[in-house]
Amino acid sequence: MTGPRKSVRGAAAMLCLAAVVALVASTPARAERIKDLASVQGVRSNQLLGYGLVVGLDGSGDQTTQTPFTVQSLTNLLSQLGINLPANGQPPQLRNVAAVMVTAALPAYAKPGQQIDVTVSSMGNAKSLRGGTLLMTPLKGADGQVYAMAQGNLSVGGVGATASGSSAQINHLSAGRIPAGATVEREVPTAVGQGGYIHYELNTADFDTARRIVDAINREVGPVAQAVDGRQIRVAAPDDPNARIAFLGRLEGIDVKPAMLPAKVILNSRTGSVVMNQTVRVDPCAVAHGNLSVVIGSQNAISQPNAFSQGQTAATSNADIQIKQDGTALMNVRAGANLADVVKALNTLGAKPQDMVAILQAMKAAGALRAELEVI
Repeated sequence: MTGPRKSVRGAAAMLCLAAVVALVASTPARAERIKDLASVQGVRSNQLLGYGLVVGLDGSGDQTTQTPFTVQSLTNLLSQLGINLPANGQPPQLRNVAAVMVTAALPAYAKPGQQIDVTVSSMGNAKSLRGGTLLMTPLKGADGQVYAMAQGNLSVGGVGATASGSSAQINHLSAGRIPAGATVEREVPTAVGQGGYIHYELNTADFDTARRIVDAINREVGPVAQAVDGRQIRVAAPDDPNARIAFLGRLEGIDVKPAMLPAKVILNSRTGSVVMNQTVRVDPCAVAHGNLSVVIGSQNAISQPNAFSQGQTAATSNADIQIKQDGTALMNVRAGANLADVVKALNTLGAKPQDMVAILQAMKAAGALRAELEVI
C-alpha cells in the first residue's frame, strides 16, 4: 500500500512546485543595485594551485605501492629536512600520508599577510583525509609565481566506519577545506579607472538593461556614462584615487530595474523539475504522447464595461488547456496561456519526467512553446 501513497505525495509535491513557479512568474521584477547587475572590469579573483602532502591520517592514506609519486614527494621532503633514505632500499610502506592538490581563489586587492581559504583534494587512492594535516604547500598562479603558502588541519564534512568487512560512509571523505589555511605572500596589482574611465560589465548581456543602467547613472551623477555594447558600460571617473573609490561606492548603490530576460525553460530530465521565467508563453497546439493527450486552445472573449462606467469594450483571450489520459476524465484548465498551467496539469495526472521532457520538446519543435528549452 506504500506505492500509491508515495506516488500521490510525489504528484502533490510537484503540483505545489508548479504553483510556486507560477506565483513567482507573475511577480513583477524589482529594482536591483548596480553592484548586483554588473562588476567593475579588472576587479577579479585569481586561481591558485599547489601540490602537497597530508600527514597524520589514521591508516587511510595512499597505498604507496600503487601511488609512487607519494613516496617520491615524501622522500624529497625528508631530504630537505636532512633525512636521507637509502637509495637502493625497500620503498617505505606508508599508510598515514596522502598526496593532494590544493586550490584557492586569491581575491582582488589581497595584500601580503591576508589569510584565504583553501580546498584540499586527494589525488591518490586515500580512503579518507579526515583528521589529516596539510604540510606547507606553495600555491602558484598561472604565471608560475608563488602567491600564497598553505598549511593547517583539514576540516572534512563526512564520516566513515568499517566493521567486520562492512563499511558505511556519509558524504565525501577525499576532499576537505582549511578555513584561513593560506597566507598571501604576493600582491596582484589591480588597476581600476586608468585613463579617466572605468568599465562596468553586465553579468548577463542585455541591451535594454545596459540602457537602463546608463540612464540611472546619468540621472544620479550627471552625464558620465555611455554604453559601449550590450555588456560593457564606460563611465568617466575622477582621477584622484580617493575620489574614485567614493564615486564607485556611490554608483554601486544606485537602483536599476532590469529588463525582462528572454523566455527560457530549464528542464531536469532526471528529476522532472521545471523552472521557467515570467516571459514564457504557449501558443495553441495539440500533443499526443503515449496515453497522454495535450490540447491547448485559445478562446476570444469580449470584455464589456458596465453601464455609465466610462469604460471601453476590449477583446481578451482565455487559454483552454485540456489534458487527457487513458482511464481518466478530461481536465480543463482555464487561465492565461502560460507553461505553468501545462506543467501543473501534467503533474496532477502523475506524468513521469520522461513524459514531461518529450511533451515540452514536441511543443518546442512545433513552435508552440515561445521560449528557449534547455534540458540539463
